[in-house]
Amino acid sequence: MPEETFVDFYELMQISPNAEASTIQRVFRMLASRYHPDNPQTGDIDRFMLLNRAYRTLSDVAARLDYDAEYHAKRLQPLGVFGMKEFELGIDGEANRRMGVLCLLYNRRRSNPERPGLSVLELETMMISPREHLLFTLWYLKDKNLAFMDESSDMVITGLGVDHVEANLPQNRILYKLIKASESGRSQSTEPSPLVSEVYEGRVAE
Repeated sequence: MPEETFVDFYELMQISPNAEASTIQRVFRMLASRYHPDNPQTGDIDRFMLLNRAYRTLSDVAARLDYDAEYHAKRLQPLGVFGMKEFELGIDGEANRRMGVLCLLYNRRRSNPERPGLSVLELETMMISPREHLLFTLWYLKDKNLAFMDESSDMVITGLGVDHVEANLPQNRILYKLIKASESGRSQSTEPSPLVSEVYEGRVAE
């Protein structure tokens, strides 16, 4: 029987892993109202059921402790999408690596404003790339003011970086799927999702 896909409930709800119970309840109520199947404009039964599952877990002290142990173990696993040929070393994959870093920083800034950055080690692990191969990419992003290094030596996306992602992401179908996966809490999957694989193999219509 295949292992159940891990869902990042904090990413799903766009809240900090340190969120208090009152925040979890407030955000859940707003999102549940938006995605409730009875809502004719934005109803989404799958998202609604997933939100209920997240709320039941995060609002129960014992269940949240168990979940957080798994969350911290899964959080920095390599992301399978970065093993695709579009991210190969050298100039051929450089533009995609830049956008990949920005997408990861975009997700972190949006979901964890208390700690909006990622360390070079975290980027190295998630992108399956030695830091030596990321240094040029990170230099470029800093030089263009798309990201900066904070006092903790974490990389943080800037406002210009956010604009860059939102303006250019629709043309990058693979990384677009990564951002969309984060909205359902599944960007931490270690394998490319079926949709990403279909895009890669040219089976999804543009």
